[in-house]
Amino acid sequence: MMEDQNPQQNQLNIEISEEVAEGEYANLAIITHSHAEFVIDFVNVMPGTPKSKVKSRIILTPQHAKRFMKALTENIQRFEAANGKIQDLEDVQLPMNFGGPTAQA
Repeated sequence: MMEDQNPQQNQLNIEISEEVAEGEYANLAIITHSHAEFVIDFVNVMPGTPKSKVKSRIILTPQHAKRFMKALTENIQRFEAANGKIQDLEDVQLPMNFGGPTAQA
């Protein structure tokens, strides 16, 4: 018996608002987890500022966190195949003030 499958049925329609489409810059991710979820806080740490704010928080199930890790790994491999190896920040030894002047009040 042959089933008539409409290819449109398997498509997901995703919309994005203008505000979300602009994105948020983050240069630090803090990852915590419980037995039921992974929480990823994206932070923008600016040189010379003593306080930073979480710009975005994503909460994932353990299964979705693992799928996210696999998808990110695959995309990094594709990026490096096209653009060359990404240098790890641990190999660069940046100071915490990123080389900028120290803030004074």
